[in-house]
Amino acid sequence: MTQKQLDESVEYLKKRGFETPEIGIVLGTGLGQLIDCIEDPIEAHYNHIPYFPLATVEFHTGKLIYGTIQGKKTVVMQGRFHLYEGYDFLDITYPIRVMHQLGIKKLFISNAAGAINLDFKKGDIMLIEDHINLQGGSPLAFKNVGEFGDRFVDMSEPYDVEMREKIEAIASNKNVSLQKGVYASVVGPQLETKAEYRMLKIIGADAVGMSTVPEVIVANHLRLPIVAVSVLTDECDPDNLEPVNIQEILDIAGQTEPKMIELFKELIKEL
Repeated sequence: MTQKQLDESVEYLKKRGFETPEIGIVLGTGLGQLIDCIEDPIEAHYNHIPYFPLATVEFHTGKLIYGTIQGKKTVVMQGRFHLYEGYDFLDITYPIRVMHQLGIKKLFISNAAGAINLDFKKGDIMLIEDHINLQGGSPLAFKNVGEFGDRFVDMSEPYDVEMREKIEAIASNKNVSLQKGVYASVVGPQLETKAEYRMLKIIGADAVGMSTVPEVIVANHLRLPIVAVSVLTDECDPDNLEPVNIQEILDIAGQTEPKMIELFKELIKEL
């Protein structure tokens, strides 16, 4: 990755009309309805943006959408990238650097995850307070990282406290049940074994997924405040483990998403 590549990506998007967005949003698996809230949308498909990776998962559509949500200019990433698709950490996080260079001041991230904490249920939303990186690498581990920011990035509070407090207050006002917890990020694409679910619980995870952490690390590198939520789509009880049903996971994500959208929209309004 070079600054010249980033400049070319940003220049392409500016020519398409992506002018000074304030908010960036990354939509997770099965979470695409938010785009219906965008006023005057302009789309840029990943395969047209210079140096952008392509989304290969069939339920990730692969485009950046720019427009207005709650009066604020917003750029939404519909379709993210994962290690399990064969991408490296630089590919996965390249869009975050592009959105930052376009001008975003806050980053919202969503994902679909499995509930390790058995007090949490399918269809709950979990506000991510902290994470555990089990993906075996870092998006900052490359030779010229110093050209883009500090090599050694503080991660004592990777998720913005102020935005977390705001979203908790919004959830309380709107009677949306909001869990809070620790998200563990694994490589995938296979789901976990019973023994792996037990391990995740022991090390302090409340939910598990295959994304988010690389983007959060890069956002911290860029000093970009983040709020992140998981839509919990399955219950990972090792003593009563059912075979995975991907369609059910997508269905639950779709059913729960309106509550997440309500929280995100209200937070955008308040910022």
